[in-house]
Amino acid sequence: MSLAIEQMTTAEKIRTMEDIWDDLCHHAAEVPSPSWHQDVLSQREESVSKGSEAFTDWETAKKRIRETI
Repeated sequence: MSLAIEQMTTAEKIRTMEDIWDDLCHHAAEVPSPSWHQDVLSQREESVSKGSEAFTDWETAKKRIRETI
């Protein structure tokens, strides 16, 4: 299967990425995580617990992305 990415609108590209991400999430055990991911996650958790960083849930982030396009 080949997608004509150049011909897709930005909204179509984002929807396609969301579909791919959803599919990958259903097969997460099959996707190896690089070793550096744990280090990054630990650093981010520490920053959030110290209050120096905050996070946005994915649904809110997607809404903000859609509002900017």
